[in-house]
Amino acid sequence: MSYTNASIGSGSRTVRRRMEFGRTYVVRPKAKHLATVVWLHGLGDNGSSWSQLLDNLPLPNIKWICPTAPTRPVTVLGGFPCTAWFDEGELSVDGPNDVEGLDASASHIANLLSTEPGDVKVGIGGFSMGAACALYSATCFTQGRYGNGSLYTVNLKAIVGLSGWLPAGLSLINMMEGSHDAIGRAASLPILMCHGLGDEVVPYKFGVRSAQILSSVGFTYVMFKTYEGLGHYTVPKEMEEVCQWLNERLGA
Repeated sequence: MSYTNASIGSGSRTVRRRMEFGRTYVVRPKAKHLATVVWLHGLGDNGSSWSQLLDNLPLPNIKWICPTAPTRPVTVLGGFPCTAWFDEGELSVDGPNDVEGLDASASHIANLLSTEPGDVKVGIGGFSMGAACALYSATCFTQGRYGNGSLYTVNLKAIVGLSGWLPAGLSLINMMEGSHDAIGRAASLPILMCHGLGDEVVPYKFGVRSAQILSSVGFTYVMFKTYEGLGHYTVPKEMEEVCQWLNERLGA
């Protein structure tokens, strides 16, 4: 188990909330280790289910790290507790988000990648809420810091987001304006986003809007792929294209 202390502002005092992350599942590379990807599950899921799928992908040079999110009350579920990378109310790329929860999860992911060998390329991918957290990590990389101002030091080489969205999109636009260093880092980080037109959980329009925001602030290599008839799940064709893209970006 891993723990992260998160601060909650409450009037004149600060409350500390302790987040307990669940079990992390690791899929070892079957050939020479060239890349490591942290893969993040969706709301209410865990790292085990994705580790089984990833283990069967034809990417023998990638090590997969599949953590499990903390169990927390989730506003969109009426406060029902389940595994979630951050709290989410009404789905929006523009509105306020749980930056504290996003920072805690992004920090946990960065810690998992921080011990990888220096010659190994690292990336983050995810599905649904996991994709949202992966995209948020991309914004931390470009700015060199988390939302709370702490330094972000992982050198990301690839981001994959399936059926997801970009949290705090408007804040990203404001922070990226006039920051040449951040725009330069954004231009160096390729992002693959995939979304189904039939997604009833994270509607297609949120994926499109997220990709537009990322491109507008300087992410030069954003590839957005649309899948006719695809709902809130993955299909073999989608995963085949993810494999091809990762192989090209990470040499895996």
